[in-house]
Amino acid sequence: MKRFFGMAATVALMGMAMPAAADALEGMWRTSKDDNGNSGIIKVAPCGSSLCGTLVQSFDSAGKPLKTANIGKQIISATKPTGGGNYKGKVFSPDRGKTYNSKLVLSGNTLKVSGCVLGVCRDGGTWTRQ
Repeated sequence: MKRFFGMAATVALMGMAMPAAADALEGMWRTSKDDNGNSGIIKVAPCGSSLCGTLVQSFDSAGKPLKTANIGKQIISATKPTGGGNYKGKVFSPDRGKTYNSKLVLSGNTLKVSGCVLGVCRDGGTWTRQ
């Protein structure tokens, strides 16, 4: 009996030591070009019970690094999986200064981004995993 409880305790401790599986959306994403021709790198990571994405690097229309006040800003927020590679949450658009209710569709190493605010919808393009 002692042996059984000892083995059960060991298995339980091993289960607690295992890290939680990362969500498929986590990682670095290169955005498509915005209205100004600029793009960026977004780092997606857990934030509370949701996923968030922070702008970590920005590029001008020629692909050269761009200094902007938006570096460090959350571009993706309050995002949760809804199944089948689909996500819903919020996406901030720096070129328009608006936050949209977003729909993200993950397919392999691409992420289709779209969103709506006050009935006006916008295609955010396709982002690629970096």
